[in-house]
Amino acid sequence: MDAGQGLSTSEVQSIREALAAGRKPRVVFTASAGQIAGQVGQVVELTDPEVSDEFVVVRFGRDELPFSPADLAVAPKGAGRRVAEPKPEPEPEPPAAAAPEFVLDTPRVPAQRQEEPKVEQAEKPPARRAVKAAKPKSPAGLTVTLAYADGEWTVAAQQGSKALAKPYVVKPAEALKMVALVDVPGVQEAVEQILGTERAEAEQQAEKLRAELAEIEARLAELREAR
Repeated sequence: MDAGQGLSTSEVQSIREALAAGRKPRVVFTASAGQIAGQVGQVVELTDPEVSDEFVVVRFGRDELPFSPADLAVAPKGAGRRVAEPKPEPEPEPPAAAAPEFVLDTPRVPAQRQEEPKVEQAEKPPARRAVKAAKPKSPAGLTVTLAYADGEWTVAAQQGSKALAKPYVVKPAEALKMVALVDVPGVQEAVEQILGTERAEAEQQAEKLRAELAEIEARLAELREAR
């Protein structure tokens, strides 16, 4: 029996389909499984391979332990069947005690020593293989985006494919503080240039509004004098 190769991806998929059909495929332990190499067990469950590399749960004796695909191989047909154990021969009955003889000058025959049956020490069951702790799954990456469009600064946050915060508007001063934390040449200059352009446009609009307000106040003054 070649127990050196582990389970391939297609073999794992076949085992998954067999479990879904209600069967429990037999597997043989490879050399990487330790002391139980060459023994045969039954796959009872497949857990999440992303949580732990040992996601193949195998029933061996009374235990159900997780193993990695490298520890297992598909068992050949006929493997794992029990061989009929020979029945122990009945122990011979001790001979009945003979009645005392009254014949003179009969030499005493020493009683034959009966050998005690040897009791073979039962083999110790294989040591239970220590189960490795499941490797913690690393969290998804976090992305925070500061963007400028149509005269507004927005901030958004996303972890993996999940949006933690939809883009929301922030003040230009807050955007400048965020950019100041990024020590990259050219980034802060670009932000200051955008803010300078917005500042100039705002000053022009304010000057225009002041002029319009002055005209309205002059007109109002004329209307008051006409009363």
